[in-house]
Order: sequence, then C-alpha cells, then structure tokens
Amino acid sequence: MPDKDTKATMDTEDTPGGKASPESQDSQPSVFHSIKFFVLCHSLLQLAQLMISGYLKSSISTVEKRFGLSSQTSGLLAAFNEVGNTALIVFVSYFGSRVHRPRLIGCGAILVALAGLLMTLPHFLSEPYRYEHTGPVDVPQDFKASLCLPTTSAPTPAPAPSNGSCSSSAETQHLAMVGIMFAAQTLLGVGGVPIQPFGISYIDDFAHNNNSPLYLGILFAATMMGPGMAYALGGLMLRLYVDIDRMPEGGISLTSKDPRWVGAWWLGFLISAGTVALAATPYFFFPREMPKEKHELHFRRRVLAVVSKDEDSCSEQSPGEFPEKQGPAQIAPDLTVIQFIKVFPRVLLRTLRHPIFLLVVLSQVCMSSMVAGMATFLPKFLERQFSVTASYANMLLGCLSIPSAIMGIMVGGVLVKRLHLGPTRCSALCLLGALFCLLLSLPLFFMGCPTHQIAGITHQPGTQRGLELFPGCMEPCSCPSDGFNPVCDPSTHVEYLTPCHAGCTHRMVQEAVDESQVFYTNCSCVTGGGPVQAGSCDSACSHLVLPFMLLVSLGAAMACVTHTPSFMLILRGVKKEDKTLAVGIQFMLLRVLAWMPSPVIHGSAIDTTCVHWAWSCGRRAVCRYYDHDLLRNRFIGLQFFFKTGSLASFALIWAILRQQDKEEGTKVTCSGTQQQLLVSGPEKKPEESRV
Repeated sequence: MPDKDTKATMDTEDTPGGKASPESQDSQPSVFHSIKFFVLCHSLLQLAQLMISGYLKSSISTVEKRFGLSSQTSGLLAAFNEVGNTALIVFVSYFGSRVHRPRLIGCGAILVALAGLLMTLPHFLSEPYRYEHTGPVDVPQDFKASLCLPTTSAPTPAPAPSNGSCSSSAETQHLAMVGIMFAAQTLLGVGGVPIQPFGISYIDDFAHNNNSPLYLGILFAATMMGPGMAYALGGLMLRLYVDIDRMPEGGISLTSKDPRWVGAWWLGFLISAGTVALAATPYFFFPREMPKEKHELHFRRRVLAVVSKDEDSCSEQSPGEFPEKQGPAQIAPDLTVIQFIKVFPRVLLRTLRHPIFLLVVLSQVCMSSMVAGMATFLPKFLERQFSVTASYANMLLGCLSIPSAIMGIMVGGVLVKRLHLGPTRCSALCLLGALFCLLLSLPLFFMGCPTHQIAGITHQPGTQRGLELFPGCMEPCSCPSDGFNPVCDPSTHVEYLTPCHAGCTHRMVQEAVDESQVFYTNCSCVTGGGPVQAGSCDSACSHLVLPFMLLVSLGAAMACVTHTPSFMLILRGVKKEDKTLAVGIQFMLLRVLAWMPSPVIHGSAIDTTCVHWAWSCGRRAVCRYYDHDLLRNRFIGLQFFFKTGSLASFALIWAILRQQDKEEGTKVTCSGTQQQLLVSGPEKKPEESRV
C-alpha cells in the first residue's frame, strides 16, 4: 500500500510537465485517476471496437452485390484485419509498460475510427448503384430495357458477358474501390493491436489484487456484446437503400425482398467509427501510472467470505489473477530487443513441445475456424437457403446466436468454478460440449429449401439444360446478356432472369395500399402468355429458418461451454513462468491458423456451389444463383469437419490426462506402502532402521 509520499511522487509524475498537483486535487482526486472509470471506458471502447470489426460480416453479401465480389474475395476481405493485427501483436509483449499505455490505446482507437471512415469511401467515390446494368440510369427506361424488344434485323449472337460495356477506367475504378477496402481492413487490424493487451495489463497493475478478476470479468462481459450489436446494426442499416443520400428522381421500384436490393452498408461504418472516436477520447487524459487501488469492493468481500472455504481446489491460478508475474512478457521491460528475440524462440519451442498445450490449441483452432466461417457467411447462407432478407438474417444472428454463445461461455465458467473441476474433469467438460455441438449439427443437413427452377440455367454439371418450355421463344428478342431483373411464373414456379427471357413485351403496375406490385404480360415463353410477377419466386420452406437458427444457437452455446475449461487447461498445462507467453502464443496461432484462413476457405466452398455468375469486364463477379442442396451440404459439412476435429482433440486430451492420473495414483500407492513399511520397520528390526 503506497504511503502519502509515494502517492505524492506518483501524482507529480502523472501531471503534465512533472508539476505537483494541488492539495485540493489530493483530497478530491480526478476521475481519470480512478481504475473503476478506466474499466468503464475500456468496456465501452472494446464493445465499439468489436462492433466495427464485426459489422463487415453482417453486410458481407451486400458488399458482394454492390462491388461484384466472389465469396472467396469477400472472405479474404473479412479476414484481412487479422493480417495487420498478427504482424504487430508480438511487439506488444515486448514494449509492455515502456510506453504510455492509455495514450497508445487512444491512438489505436483513433486508427480504428479512421479505418471505419476509410471503409465508407468507396460508396462516395463510386457511381450510384444501378440495379439494372443494361439500361440508362432513369427508372422508366430501365424497365423498357428488360422487356422483349423484337429486333428489326437478323439476330446476332450474344456478346461476351459485359465485355462490350467495359472500359479500362471502369475496371481501374473497381480495383481501386476494392483496394481501399483492403487497406481499411489492414488499418483496422493495426489499430486494434494495443487496445486489449494494454487495457488488461493496465487494469491488472493498478486494481486491487482481489478486485482485478471482477473488473476483467466485467470487461469481457461488456466486450462480448459487441458482435451482437454489430449484427443488430447491420439488420437496421440494410433496410435502407444504399443510395439514400442520392436517391434518383421518382424514387426506386425495389423492395428489400428483391434479390437486386442493396442496403446502406456504409452507414453502419459511419456510426461505428463515430462511436469508437467518442470512446477513445478519455484515454488521452488518463495518467501513465495511477495509485494502486487501496480498498477491496465491499460486496465482493462478502461474497469471498462465503466462497473462500472451498476455493482452492479449482484455482491454481484463475484468469485475471497473476500474483507472480515471471514470464518473458513481464521480464521484457528489463531486456533489450536483442535479448528479447533470443529468449522468445527458446520459450516458444519449450511450450510447443507440450502435448496438452498443442492439443488444446488444435481444438481451439478447429472451434475458431467453425466460428469464423459461421460469423462471416451464416447471414448470406440464410439469405440464399431460405430466401429471407439480409436485415432479417442479421437480426436472427444478433438476437439468437450471439446471446447463446455468451450464455455458453458463462455456463462453462460457472461449472468450472462451482464444481471445482481439475484438469481431467475440465477436459471431460470440453469433450461433452464438443460432442453435443456435433450432434446438434446433424439435423442441419436436412433442413433447407430446394433450388429454384430457373429457365435456361443448369443446376449441376452433367444434368440436362434448365427449363425451356418453348425452345426458341426468345429468338426474336434482343435480351441483354448481363441483365438481371428476375420474374416468377406463379403457375409453374419457374423463375426467369429478366422479363425478356420470359418473352414479355408489356409491363403493368398494380397499385396497392402499402406497395405497388409489378407484373409483365404477353410473355411468349410462359404458358398462356402470363402474367408473371416481378421478383424471385417465394420459397416454400422459409418457415424452417427459425428451427434452423435455434439448432445453430444451441450448438454455439455447447461449443462456447468449452471456452473457459480449455483456457484453464492451458494455464495448468505449462510451466508457471511460461503461462503468459503461452497464452500469447495461443492467440497468435488462433489468428494465423483459424481467423485468417477460415473465411477464405468457407468463401471458396460457397463459390463452388454457384450455378449462374454475373460477369463484369470478362471476369466473374457476384454469384446470382446457387445450388441450394450443394450449398447446404458443403457449408454445413465444412462446419461438421471442424467440429469433428475439435471433438477428436478433446478426446485425446481427456485420454492423456486420465492416463497421467492413473500413473500418479500408482505412484502415490507405492509411496504410501513404502511409508507403512518404514513405520512398521523399527518395531520389528530396530537395527535396520539406522541403515
């Protein structure tokens, strides 16, 4: 506990210019010298940071449509923030307390806010969104371009997709927009490097030893709400039209259910960036060091009085309590850069040779790969599989899956604490959680909608050509090769790419109270000539989306139950002096092996199920239609593969720890027998006791 002289010295160092603070400040300290206020600020900052990091995942399908990206490219974009983060995270353990941690956190948060603003730049630099690529900008001619207009001359072969309307400047602009988004994602990762590690170490340094775990628990609980808020924000923003700031005259004829609809994806980045900038402001007023918190929280003291009697069996060292900080990450301030580089490989190799550590990290890599793929592409999967809107898919994810994951983490922590689980029982709990997660994913293979019947499109390689009820019915029409304005024949439930592909020559609008309905008539490719309805055909099994999401949410909860016990296995599985660095190595491996490659792997798998691509300048752009059965089997199958890997790793951990327990029990039995012989020996053979 620091005395008055020590506190005065610390206050002198904290004030700008090294001047002593007035006596009035000593009696009424500033709010910026309170660790509780720092915990509040850091909780808000980490929540806002995760909100801006997760927002891109909530609008991934919208960004694909707006800029013509494949799922592989969008997955790479979503994972690119890990590149900047991983490249710099090693240096955090070296610098430690050498720097002014609150100010560095504030600077990192400002970079995160700038990255959010940079992500919105492509919206303002690009041309307004044209949902009908073949016609002029104004709406009436858009509809006319989609109709079947008989050619006066002999029909000519359809040109190569979009090559005729492509210019080098358009392709250059497209590459520039995508490059800006990749640069923004890199900057987002770089800005997030100092926020969590420096914030946790700052709280642990200046909080009361008994209050530190409570503060870190509050911090993590608030942080976990960030992804849920990101999906909720995405659900709200994607209901608005993308060009809400520059609407065309006469408005637009699209609704959010139209497959060509693009929501205001950029608006969420503006809101998130403003939130991060506001949360970063207080950090420039916190001191480099503050007086150690003197008093334990009263309500916590009463709780500890009840629990302390049977506390020791589970907590060799619980997360957040570091009574002796001996690891290289803490010794680093006493080392030069060269010495730190020499120490790091030795400890790294010693840690990686530990089988329990490697298996726990492998299981967490599999689980994190599953989570990363689901967080990135589950909204898009729901859109395509069940024909729901992007905003509704995000709302489902934010309101069901994220709270279930938070609940799973809390349940896992409570079970470890209340049942006083040792390493073997922790591994058994992880094994059960992974097993139930795997079993809950089995019904997902059979819950989905069949692929729409689309005229002229082959669903799978090797099958017959798509439905063409009247072959040659489109020959008199000059249908655009890259047009996309889907219409549906309600009698046969067949979908056509444009009214022109259905041979329709007339359009009529049926006015209604809430919204007008567009129909196309006199269609030569449709039985009876129509009419056909504008928009994609309604799905017959959209009601399955809620049961599907309930199973996904329960599986996420079961997977997250393993979070705390697996973390405890790492803490107890390595040497005491290597624990801090082992946790750092764990997070680095998770980033490199899971969070970076998993979105790209899932995106590539999704691309292989596409049956109709939109083309731009001779290259594949966004996918228009997927084979639903193939999409479901490959997306859920990839998730099943990672869950199986995690289950196998936890099974091996449990088997190894159980074998170690048996060996230790045998040693204890042998040593107990020897002690009994030594005790009974002096009575029978006193002479031999001397020997």
